[in-house]
Amino acid sequence: MIKKQLIILFVVMGLFLVPIQTSAQVFGPVSYVALGDSLAAGQTPTREIDTGYSDLIAQEIGRNQPLAFFSKDLAFPGFTTTDVLERLQSKEAKPLLQNANVITISAGANDLLRLIQSDAKSGSLTFQQIPVDYSLNNVRKNMINILSDLKKIAPKAQVYVMGYYFAYPHARDSQKAGIAQQLNRLNEILAKVAEEADVQFVSVDAAFGDNATGKVPNPADVHPNVEGYRDMANSFFNVYASGAMQVVKNEIPPANPLTFEKIMQQQSLTKDTDESAILPSSLLGKELLALAELKPLI
Repeated sequence: MIKKQLIILFVVMGLFLVPIQTSAQVFGPVSYVALGDSLAAGQTPTREIDTGYSDLIAQEIGRNQPLAFFSKDLAFPGFTTTDVLERLQSKEAKPLLQNANVITISAGANDLLRLIQSDAKSGSLTFQQIPVDYSLNNVRKNMINILSDLKKIAPKAQVYVMGYYFAYPHARDSQKAGIAQQLNRLNEILAKVAEEADVQFVSVDAAFGDNATGKVPNPADVHPNVEGYRDMANSFFNVYASGAMQVVKNEIPPANPLTFEKIMQQQSLTKDTDESAILPSSLLGKELLALAELKPLI
């Protein structure tokens, strides 16, 4: 009888010893930095900056636990992985990152999408395979270096590599398969590099699918609306908190868009400013061409 009681006691104790928290959630005050391209910055389908997935992540974390700090100053429209790597190595980046304990990265789509010719009127999509293969290999190499640098700069941070959705839902169905395959390759590269670096990968493509015209509403632009960004934020929380945190519709803040011109005016660049740390390298020396023309880069 005593032996049976001891067995029951050990079983009950074992239940309490099994960790029930399987998420990657940070406990205690969160210092969150969003790094990367215009998805991290919150670019809208009308080519302004407003609430993006990073803002919604910060907001939802703040609803559930202390949020000590949030910044998306290291995110900029048009950034390729090369630009993100250079930004990461800039003097402005270290103070933002060194105390961060949550970091998200959106990088890689611009390396690919700049090679795709999209005609919004006809719904056609074209690309050349060899340049795409080269670019995706460059994404792999740059992301390895980005994650390696982050481990040195922000050793306490939990890093989340954000995946990408299918950006051309308005294209003709006959045109989608080839591009979808390349975007899948991009996501596979990001996921593999993240796994090898022992960081988290956040898949977002399932929340969009190939026909998400309600979330990517502008046929001439690849950016999502706030509902698409909400899906991206919730995909993050599926990893961060095993779905225990979710952004619901009535938590989305009112629209407050800023044009790129207003943002540049607010930055008020001075002679002492390191412009190479503010603008993507692909724009330097081109008089802010991508900003002036509002090119539809991620």
